[in-house]
Amino acid sequence: MWQDGIEEFLERGLISPARMRVVDRNAVALGVSEIQLMESAGRSLADCALSDNPAHVLVLCGRGNNGGDGMVAARHLQNVVSMDVCYVDGAGRTAPCEHQLRALTHCRVDLHPIQCRDDVLQVGSLFENADIIIDALLGTGASGPLQEPVASCVNLANTSKARVIAADVPTPGMRADRICAFHRPKVEGSTVVDIGIPLEAECCVGPGELTLLPARRKDARKGDGGEVLVIGGGPYQGAPYLAGLGALRAGADIVRIASPVFEPVPDLIYEPIGARKIGTEHTDQLIALIEKADVVVCGNGLGADSHNVVCAIAPYCTKAVFDADALRLPLPVAKGDTIYTPHAGEFSRITGITVGNSPVMRAHAIRQAKIPGTVLLKGETDVIADDDHIRFNRTGSPSMTVGGTGDVLAGVAGALLCHLPAFDAACIAAYVNGRAGMWVEKERGSGMLASDLVDRIPAELFGTGDRNG
Repeated sequence: MWQDGIEEFLERGLISPARMRVVDRNAVALGVSEIQLMESAGRSLADCALSDNPAHVLVLCGRGNNGGDGMVAARHLQNVVSMDVCYVDGAGRTAPCEHQLRALTHCRVDLHPIQCRDDVLQVGSLFENADIIIDALLGTGASGPLQEPVASCVNLANTSKARVIAADVPTPGMRADRICAFHRPKVEGSTVVDIGIPLEAECCVGPGELTLLPARRKDARKGDGGEVLVIGGGPYQGAPYLAGLGALRAGADIVRIASPVFEPVPDLIYEPIGARKIGTEHTDQLIALIEKADVVVCGNGLGADSHNVVCAIAPYCTKAVFDADALRLPLPVAKGDTIYTPHAGEFSRITGITVGNSPVMRAHAIRQAKIPGTVLLKGETDVIADDDHIRFNRTGSPSMTVGGTGDVLAGVAGALLCHLPAFDAACIAAYVNGRAGMWVEKERGSGMLASDLVDRIPAELFGTGDRNG
């Protein structure tokens, strides 16, 4: 199986709320529904409560999925202990939480809807009489100052003699005698329980990564989406333009093409290089253009003879994606975040290491090479790695062996690098470019053109259609 051995690349320790949302979304895409995850979390929460042999349990539930976890726990506890559930009533409840509340209305549980401080004070005796209080109010999505009735729940729980068990993370300001963390800990001192998330949800890139994309501000102005400079062309004149179009379709506002060859693409700004190929005499001109750009994409169609120029200009790049003919020794290094996008042959050219056939062997090759920056090693299964993380991307199609698909990928990565860390930008670029290729293959089979990918990029990156697969 292709997954053999990838568990060694699972990350350990604390996980951020943003990363956990990625993993949850990827699990759903792999066929584990939100309800299934909630059932597993709630059952584990109930088992955690029962380990203290309580006689009376009070569950405090918010309107989000964390509240749904608490409701599942109450359902599993109903025939074992005396159960009360205080739940925040009103609009805004998530669909899975609403589903669990409906189920709870048919259980041996006393339900207490709360909407304001007075509602909480009226049930104050529940806090005093409970042996265990389960905190399922806010979860990882908590932000800003506490509002009522949550604030009053926190105050009463903090003064109660009951032990408080937090579902995944404590509500801000609430004490926690025990934290029952789902899948991985979000705060120190948590007890971690397995809720059945597939290995691939964390080790592989999926639609969850798209939750990391920043929203475009309503008052955005031209340029806020990022400015990308593509340096390439000469021997292979179409490559930089494919990269430029990929960057535009991935959200960049302004894309300039510095190339010896002009192609009439009105959406791209052409910066003419007055020669048949880029040479040392163009260094100052390129540096001036680099100073205007948020990200530089370099190497597409450049040819081998211009590598000395690449090395000379690289230190001036704030952020950069080095692709194709820029992937030579000495390896160019930008002063900020850097992404390298080699295929297996280019990787061997810059490292002297022959990559293996399996994803795990390829990941080990990247680790061995110790390339500074983020590496996106292209293949049937892409491997994305930096000093701290490794992910695998399985999207793509055999028809993407056509020339130019890697140029589109580099442009997409460049646009995303305007707003995201290099590793996240590389992961999303690989996933989205591969998804676009899968869609084009369904439409055109082996007659795919690299330019066909370009128009599909926005649907995969920003669209709301089904991205599972």
